[in-house]
Amino acid sequence: MKLYYSPGACSLSPHIVALEAGIPLQLEKVDGKAKRTETGRDFWQINPKGYVPALELDDGQLLTEGPAIVQYLADLKPESGLAPANGTLARYRLQEMLGYINSELHKTYSPLFKPDTPDATRAERKDYLRRRYALLEGVLAKQPYLLGEHFTVADAYLFTVTNWARAVELDLSDFPALGEFQKRVAERPAVRKALEAEGLRKAVP
Repeated sequence: MKLYYSPGACSLSPHIVALEAGIPLQLEKVDGKAKRTETGRDFWQINPKGYVPALELDDGQLLTEGPAIVQYLADLKPESGLAPANGTLARYRLQEMLGYINSELHKTYSPLFKPDTPDATRAERKDYLRRRYALLEGVLAKQPYLLGEHFTVADAYLFTVTNWARAVELDLSDFPALGEFQKRVAERPAVRKALEAEGLRKAVP
């Protein structure tokens, strides 16, 4: 399988999940502005949506949207524990959390990366994000990961989007449990490997 990614983008989440599960992936970097892959292909021709992540399956099919991709990968290796079994309430809790991160956090960051976003809009979006992070702070103050004691695909997604806070100057210092979560996840071997592979962290011997 091949993962089309951009360094540090939301595609970092399935990259982490694949490494956590021990699933080998071929990586192909995408220039998000030029919409070209590192091998010179027109990314629009690969994914008509024009954005990462996109997972090319072994039979040539393309799977898009991060929350779908991470669940697909986790289900390939159910013994990894990265996603509860399908049909269980725990699985719906996972999907509930993925949906919250996707709609309330991920998309709210988007205008903060655009230089022409008005200051008033930028301030409003930051306030909105802090309100949404407050709920997760309450969860993480009680347990190490979003669903309890074990790392899941939802944690990979939260870690990925929360990493964007510094780039957009979003102050999250009022959320100590969230800060500890970010540090804890960053030290997982699979996460370190993904960050190093995407050039986001120097390799440590």
